Amino acid sequence: MKKLAVVTGGSKGIGKALLMQLAREGFSLATCARNVEALAEVRQEILEKNPSVSFFYQQADMAKPDEVRQFSEAIVQLGVPINVLVNNAGVFIPGQIHTEGPGVFEQTMHTNVFGVYHLTRALLPGMIEQRGGHIFNVCSTASITAYANGGSYCVSKFALLGMSKVLREELKPHNIRVTSVLPGATLTASWEGTELPPERFMPPEDVAEAIVAAYQLSARTVVEEIVLRPQLGDIT
Repeated sequence: MKKLAVVTGGSKGIGKALLMQLAREGFSLATCARNVEALAEVRQEILEKNPSVSFFYQQADMAKPDEVRQFSEAIVQLGVPINVLVNNAGVFIPGQIHTEGPGVFEQTMHTNVFGVYHLTRALLPGMIEQRGGHIFNVCSTASITAYANGGSYCVSKFALLGMSKVLREELKPHNIRVTSVLPGATLTASWEGTELPPERFMPPEDVAEAIVAAYQLSARTVVEEIVLRPQLGDIT
C-alpha cells in the first residue's frame, strides 16, 4: 500500500512545493485549500509528471470548523493509513496588536491554531492505532522571535509551536514523531508586492526538501525542530 501524506494549504507556496516533492517520493496525496480551482491545477501539474500518483483534494478553509471536519472525515473515509500529516495552511496579516482591525486576531488564530488543533485531533486516532506516522507543524521563525509588526501572527505562531511541543510529549508512547518547522522569509504569496529581490528569500522547495529529509530518518530518530532562515538573515 502506498504511503499517504496529508498536506493542508496545498494550492501554492510551501504546500504546493511539498506536494510535488512527496509525489516524486511515491506518496499518495491528500490536500485542501480555500481555492479549489488552484488545487485542480496543482493536481494536473503533478499528474503530468507523476501519472501513477493518487491525488485527493477538497475545498476547506482551516478557519471554518465545519470545513475542517468535512475534510478530516473525507480523509478517514479514504481508508488509507496516514504516514505524514503536514499542517501547513496559514494566514499572515501584518500589523500590531494595538492597531489591528476587528477580527484579525480571530481569523489568524482560527486558521493558524484552531484548525490545526481540530484536524490533528480528528486524524490522530488512526495514527495511534497503526502506531506510526509523522506530524509536521509549519510554524515560523516568528514562533521564537517577536517583532513589532508581527501582531496576531506572532501570537498564533508562538501558540502553534507550543502545541507542537505538547504533541511531541503526548505521542512519544505511540511511536508518532512530531516536528516543528520554523521557516524564515520564504518566497510565497505572503510576500506578493514586495520590492525586495528574490535572492533575499528562501525558495519554498528548500523548506519542502527539509521536511522530506526529516521524515526519511529512521523511526528511532526525530528532528524536533527545523529552523531555516535566508542566508542574509530575517526580514522584519
